[in-house]
Amino acid sequence: MKMQPHRGQITPLHLVVIALSFSVTFTIWQYTKHQTEIKVQQRFEASRDRIVGLIENRMARYEDALWAGVSAMDSQGGDMTLEQWRLFTEKMRIGDKYPGINGIGVIHYLRPDMLDAYLDARGIERDVFQIFPDHDSDHMMPISFIEPEAANSAAIGLDIAHETNRRNAALASRDTGYAQITGPIVLVQDASSTPGFLFYAPIYKEGPLDTLEQRRASFSGTVYAPFVVNRLMDGLLAKHLRHVSVSISDADEVIYDEHLTAEDLHDDNPMFAEQVTLDLYGRQWRLDIRTNLAFRHNNSDMQPVLFLIAGVLIEVLVIALIIMMARTNKKAVAYAEKVTDALRSEKEKLVKSNVELEQFAYVISHDLKTPIRGIAGLADMLKEDLEDYCSSKDANPEVTTAIDLIHDRVQRMNDLTSGILEFSCIRETYGKDSPLELTDFITSMIADLDLEPDQLVLDTPVQTLTTDTINLRRVLENLIGNAVKYHDGRTPLRIRVCVEDKGDTFAFSVADNGPGIDVRYHKKIFEMFQTLRTCDTPESTGIGLAVVKKSVELHGGRVEIISHPGEGATFSFHWPRNATAPPRESTAA
Repeated sequence: MKMQPHRGQITPLHLVVIALSFSVTFTIWQYTKHQTEIKVQQRFEASRDRIVGLIENRMARYEDALWAGVSAMDSQGGDMTLEQWRLFTEKMRIGDKYPGINGIGVIHYLRPDMLDAYLDARGIERDVFQIFPDHDSDHMMPISFIEPEAANSAAIGLDIAHETNRRNAALASRDTGYAQITGPIVLVQDASSTPGFLFYAPIYKEGPLDTLEQRRASFSGTVYAPFVVNRLMDGLLAKHLRHVSVSISDADEVIYDEHLTAEDLHDDNPMFAEQVTLDLYGRQWRLDIRTNLAFRHNNSDMQPVLFLIAGVLIEVLVIALIIMMARTNKKAVAYAEKVTDALRSEKEKLVKSNVELEQFAYVISHDLKTPIRGIAGLADMLKEDLEDYCSSKDANPEVTTAIDLIHDRVQRMNDLTSGILEFSCIRETYGKDSPLELTDFITSMIADLDLEPDQLVLDTPVQTLTTDTINLRRVLENLIGNAVKYHDGRTPLRIRVCVEDKGDTFAFSVADNGPGIDVRYHKKIFEMFQTLRTCDTPESTGIGLAVVKKSVELHGGRVEIISHPGEGATFSFHWPRNATAPPRESTAA
């Protein structure tokens, strides 16, 4: 005797339902979480690129201002007086047009034989002009003018040749012909002694300037601008308007730092951080960019959590469904045992069939379908709650797809329960059904399946059958329905139903021109919940052929299949002529 499952035991079908539910929940949560992470990262990258772009663009504007000063010097024959320089800078409106800049000035390049003439020219412009500090270099590079002068008066007369950083960048601009900046320095006019730098553009006398020697021979000084890095960054974009903080290093020396814990928006554990290297006018600046608390506040998306909560609710319903199924199964087994004890003298087959039909039908219609409808209702609520989001232009189409997937799986669960109900209802119905007119049956199948008359053809001299036609119709409907469902469309659909009178039995065959079935699967396809469905074929419960097999075997026969891939399939079986003459096993086609 076949062993019965333990009362309340979780069956493979239960595990499939649980796994499917977990899979849907996990997929939706992971997908929305991943999409949210991508969006947040893109926002960080946009903020990062904005900071980098602002620095590059602002430095390019400052460079333009320097070259404008060089052009002004050239227009005056290669040099200017203090009054001319002041007039030029007033027209430039340095403070308004170039925020973050400390000023703009002129540095003259002097050899020892040029010093007296230079001092005479400066003496005409000012009561007192002094070059400082003393040094041993063979040339001088004093700051002659700088505007606005009031804020930068401490720098007037400073000989930048006295200090390596200032001198090397100025000489680099001379030798290359390009604008250059210094390494980190402290400006003499900066009372706070914070890191700064100088920005140079070279001034030349008349050319040519094709070679290094020619540029050195023609070099007369630079137009320059001093910068305090703190002021430069304040001029770029105020901290409270940014969602990232930045520190800047030059040659391993930090010249600007917003990562200090004292900052109001400092985040000890930033969501994103990245280092960017900028090649700027002969120097390399390394930018350490990190998200701050404003970024965290504006990018705390709860959508993945909402989906996870919804998924958990679905899981609760699924688990409740499984528990109800297990309890119902326990009740069904107990009831079956009770009936078995009372009717032990009856045939075991009749008892088993009655128990399956009456008790399992109760399980399906009452204990299973109600929770399934509950899951479907929850999916509808989710779709309704997310309707505004799904219809927005920024909506992720995969969200709608995932919710639709829940609907599809609920429908599959409903189909499974219906198929199980059908399977449980298979029993002999001799004398309880009406005769089956084969021609009328085929005509109704053509109409029901929306086929053309030449797509489903009956080939038989037999017209009427009267033995258990309820189950016979069920067998034929499943075989014909499968042939239609799994036809691959490569050739026009053709199904042929043949019936031969064998005396005590009728030999049936249903042949199609579909994709065929590999010999390896000829037994597997008749098992419960087994299907050869691929991703491009319709959903299947895997119950139809099990129904066919059970119905035929109930009448003493067996179903056989002849099929190879690409050659269609032919299913054949024998059916008894009447209730008193069931077919012998040896007569199966």
